[in-house]
Amino acid sequence: MSRTGENMDFDALRRAMQENYEQPEGPARNARAEVLLAEAEKLNIPLAVIEALGHQLKVYNYSSEKDRMFVPFARLLRMWDERPEDFDEYETHSLHWVFKWVSSGMVGQPHVPLASIEKWLGEMEHRYRLAGHSERAVRSTEFTVARSIGDLARAERAYTAWLAADRDSMADCHACELHDQGWWRAEQGSDAEALELWRPVLEGEYTCAHEPHAVLASSLVPLLRLGRLDEARAHHLRGFRLVRPMESMRGAYADHVEFCVLTGNEARALELLAERPAYFTDAGEPRSRMDFLAVVALLTDRLTSLGLGAHAVPGPAGRTWTAAELAAHARVEALSLAGRFDERNGTAYVSGRVRERMDQPPLVERLPLGIRTTPTVAAPARPAPAPSADATADSEPDLAALLAEARRLSAALHPDSVAAWAAVAEAADDEDLTPRDRAELTDHEAMGLGPEGVELFARAAELYEAAGDPGEALAARARGAYVLALSGRTREALAAVSEPYERVLALFAEGGTGVQQAASVLVGRARILLQRVHEAAETNGAGDGSAALAAAETAARELLALAEPEAGNDVLVASRAAEAQAMLGELAAHAGDAERAAELLTRGSEAFVAAGLPWFAVEYEARLTGIARHLGDAEAAERAARGALEHGADFLEPTGHAQLHLQLAEILGATGQFGPAADHALEASHWADEGGEGPTLGAWARHQLGGFLLRQGHWAEAAEVLESALPELSAQTHGDGAIVQTHWWLGDCLTELGEHREAAEHWLQAAEIARHWPEQHDHAMLAHLAAEALGHAELLPEAERAYARAGDLWRSLGNVHGLIRSLRARAWLAVREEGSGLDTARELMGEAVRVCEDEAPDDDKDYEARALLVAELAQTHRQFGDLVARSTPDDADDEAIHALFEEALAHVTLAVAGFLSLGEDALHSRTGAQLAAGWLEADLEHPGWAAARAREVLAAYAEGDGADETVVARRAEAERLLRATESTA
Repeated sequence: MSRTGENMDFDALRRAMQENYEQPEGPARNARAEVLLAEAEKLNIPLAVIEALGHQLKVYNYSSEKDRMFVPFARLLRMWDERPEDFDEYETHSLHWVFKWVSSGMVGQPHVPLASIEKWLGEMEHRYRLAGHSERAVRSTEFTVARSIGDLARAERAYTAWLAADRDSMADCHACELHDQGWWRAEQGSDAEALELWRPVLEGEYTCAHEPHAVLASSLVPLLRLGRLDEARAHHLRGFRLVRPMESMRGAYADHVEFCVLTGNEARALELLAERPAYFTDAGEPRSRMDFLAVVALLTDRLTSLGLGAHAVPGPAGRTWTAAELAAHARVEALSLAGRFDERNGTAYVSGRVRERMDQPPLVERLPLGIRTTPTVAAPARPAPAPSADATADSEPDLAALLAEARRLSAALHPDSVAAWAAVAEAADDEDLTPRDRAELTDHEAMGLGPEGVELFARAAELYEAAGDPGEALAARARGAYVLALSGRTREALAAVSEPYERVLALFAEGGTGVQQAASVLVGRARILLQRVHEAAETNGAGDGSAALAAAETAARELLALAEPEAGNDVLVASRAAEAQAMLGELAAHAGDAERAAELLTRGSEAFVAAGLPWFAVEYEARLTGIARHLGDAEAAERAARGALEHGADFLEPTGHAQLHLQLAEILGATGQFGPAADHALEASHWADEGGEGPTLGAWARHQLGGFLLRQGHWAEAAEVLESALPELSAQTHGDGAIVQTHWWLGDCLTELGEHREAAEHWLQAAEIARHWPEQHDHAMLAHLAAEALGHAELLPEAERAYARAGDLWRSLGNVHGLIRSLRARAWLAVREEGSGLDTARELMGEAVRVCEDEAPDDDKDYEARALLVAELAQTHRQFGDLVARSTPDDADDEAIHALFEEALAHVTLAVAGFLSLGEDALHSRTGAQLAAGWLEADLEHPGWAAARAREVLAAYAEGDGADETVVARRAEAERLLRATESTA
């Protein structure tokens, strides 16, 4: 690009303007346009100035300095009125085209009087009529003006006239028209109709430089209102990726911030504010600034209502802002701008809409997005449920009721029983409680402390003794022994449980205690012995026949024999019998008998559920899931994982939710159910973040989620998720394979999105990691993929180096096909270079041919390998021919062209022979080569030979499938070739 102060001719000026237009939107691009206008004025060519003014107007329109476009437009219009002959056809069209921008753009500038807007609208209508254009663009612009000032009746009339008028060259593109039409329907409450209007844009049938960007943003709230949450999430991830680099799309950006606030994603909304600090103050388009500030007020008011008003948040530069301060500032600024519009318009319409937007309640309490969020403030706490109607501020808890509720939950073995006894402790004085009450309270307090509760269990045992319940005292001592084992003191735990074990059996035999207490002691001892098995396995992999395993199995069977006969009479005893079954299943797994383990764990889990204790089944269903996957029983694994999620839904900690959702996601993904797998990976990422495991479990969940989205072809969503996962993936925690795979998937996504340079960067980063692996196939493949992407990005020297690196790797691996393809790709790159490119390409293609010929098996024993190399050789000759034929210089004389075509024909003829030797398996490849040869023969003035090629193709497809697109295309091309030869015969 020519720089400031360099003289340039008209062609250079045009190239510079095109290069500038391809730069990112923003002040730098605008400033360059001003320099180019100055360069145009030096040329003393009116058309050069016209084009430079048009360029300036366009970059202003698509920037934060939209208010500056009126000056170049006024100058252009004056030049048109004075000397229309200076405008060529394109610039004449452009001048009329931008009339729409100016007329509708004025309505977003409150300093422009309404009378002036109406004058320009009338001017536009007059000039369009003189130029012979349809009313469609005029009525569309009138609609924009009317809806913006709140004249809704006029807007509806203009809307109807707009749709009734014929489309012509002045009409907005289909995508932009559909955006505005859908917006109007959504504004009138017809969300479903709006989404139907937007469907062709969302599906890619109609696109432009700013669509589907704007439609995706506009669709967010309608989708939320319709309850179509998955689509809303997808539109946010896909749409924000498009809007992020577009400085001019502040209004659409605000829509994405609003979506986050309305779906419980305040932390994400704050991140979006932090990305665009200039949006707070850029004054070139007051309307979009007002919309942005209204959404800022919505967000910060929400944070303040959640008790986070004092937390620092991103805001206008120059000072530190709290959420409450920014809420007040943004509200004042938004309403001030709205007031300016209303004063100009003579209505209160804009202020009313801004207030509605700022005061919206959330539409969804929680909508996980699947992307990493680094909160600018602590995660907001949701408001607590309102107290019941009969609760009063000074009401005292009823101790008797609290005791009754605690005992009810204890009898049901409910997870909330510990909290219920804590409520009793808070409400009661010591003298209010009986010894039995104090024993139970202390017992449950100890349960809540885990390994720290050993001493309290001992105190509970003393209290049970004092209350006359020696059996429960022994059970409390057994519980205390078990928590010793949980803290790693297994030997001490076994010693501590031995006396309670012996005493309870004797007491039970004498009728001095019941099966409940005896089973509670036996389960404590069995748990300790099972813990010893776990520890032994961790240190020396103890398996079948070990002393620890045998002792634990004996204890579990003893517990089962005691509890199972009475399981139908008592819920606690039923739980002990179920746990005994599950313990035996775990022991079978330790012994290496996976099938027996699955059977016993299933039996134990089902017994818990049957006893009305589903929360106890969760742990064993999770283990059963892993065992079923090991056995290859995907159906059983899925069933167990779903059961664990269902039974633990109300009781699991966030990390437990995350682990189970991720486990189910992996099961579903392994069976090709990528949509449901993605749903569960999404939930896993959310729960991991809630549990403080975002950088570990959450990153892995996002990695998996990105892969599932990619497999569904949701490229933009997958890219957003994978990019958010990448910073937190580490070789130490997740393995370098996960990092390589994430980069690889990102390369795939970005290639599909047309972001080839970025794709290459990810593939090269992955290749750099993989180069250290013992097995180098992935390294070679990644280098090859990076080379392809670099070529698509027009980074030819970099692509050549990457292909050469890939070729060396393929050669070292003995992968002939990879080597040949890298050589062919390098040849095609070479002909894109100026100078001796064709000679280099010939050398590379020649080397590819030699590799094919040298590596072909000497005998026919390995028919498949030989056939693959024959096909590779034929394809190489075909590409060699195409490359030579397409490399004809523009200034070549007839003799040089003839020589190149003869050379190309020789290679294509060899390709035909090679494909012919492969029979019907290479039919389409052969006929493609035959037609290529035929066209070359026609160009070389051998019409008879060319016609023969065409007839061979038609004969090959004489009975072909008429629904096969390749067959149809080949027949049509062969017939065209025949007609061409007949005309020259």
